[in-house]
Amino acid sequence: MSAESGNQTSWLTLVGFGRLKQLGFLPFALFLAIYMATVGGNILLVLAVVSSRTLHTPMYFFLCHFSMLEIGYTTNIVPRLLQSFLEGGVVISLVSCLAQFYVFASLAAAECLMLSAMSYDRYLAICHPLHYPVLMSTWYCGCLATGAWFSGFFFSAFTLALAAPLSLCPGPRVIDHYFCDFAPVVRLFCGEVWVMWGAGVSISGCLTLTPFLLIVTSYVFILRAVLRIPSGHGRQKAFSTCSSHLSVVAVFYGTLIVVYVAPTDHMAPLLRKAFSVLYTVLTPMVNPIIYSLKNQEVKWALRRLWRRLL
Repeated sequence: MSAESGNQTSWLTLVGFGRLKQLGFLPFALFLAIYMATVGGNILLVLAVVSSRTLHTPMYFFLCHFSMLEIGYTTNIVPRLLQSFLEGGVVISLVSCLAQFYVFASLAAAECLMLSAMSYDRYLAICHPLHYPVLMSTWYCGCLATGAWFSGFFFSAFTLALAAPLSLCPGPRVIDHYFCDFAPVVRLFCGEVWVMWGAGVSISGCLTLTPFLLIVTSYVFILRAVLRIPSGHGRQKAFSTCSSHLSVVAVFYGTLIVVYVAPTDHMAPLLRKAFSVLYTVLTPMVNPIIYSLKNQEVKWALRRLWRRLL
């Protein structure tokens, strides 16, 4: 009996968008197309940067890392979302659920840190152009990128470790979501859950709010430096190098604020999940489109890459 009970408590059910199963194959096909466009677009962006010598600069170095984070971020979530469209729900083990939450939290934190590294790069390029090649060396770029990856996975592990001594609450193991997000995972446990809540909120707040404040501070100095440029053409040229990054920051943090800061507690579960789709599915697809449309150098690199492929 104890073995059977232990086996039952180790399996969970992700509800996902099971109610949309009645629509047939359409939701599955739509999200599969979005996922393929996301992965394909980010891979093309990385290949365009790698294949073009003119793009071997710190800004595009960070962009490659950001694209790889986006690929891992969406791949961690979308496959089970697609499965829920076909089966009406997904049965997942507790270990797999915690692993998905850990990867999701780590990659999201690393993305925030990578965006702050990209803003710091733009700050040095515009505010300290003469010292930029020395300050933003290849070694220093590698340290910033490695630090973003490592910090995301390292600090997110603390939240996960706090779940180890906790036990699952009795009752149905059902998560009314399409992936193992922080709040649904914490609600599964009983005991001193407040410790996990406090640590999770503190760590996630530090890893998302601190990079955001660094980004805002960088652009305050950038804006001040740009306004001091005497010619209008010079101001436009200087700020155009930041437009793509600013757009990505606005989309990324805008969707996070909608989901985690806006009062969504009284919303219907289906509507909350729909808002979550914004930053887990749609945002990773939009980022390569932004850089492709707003950046002439990336456009030319993609055209050259396309000619080589043909």
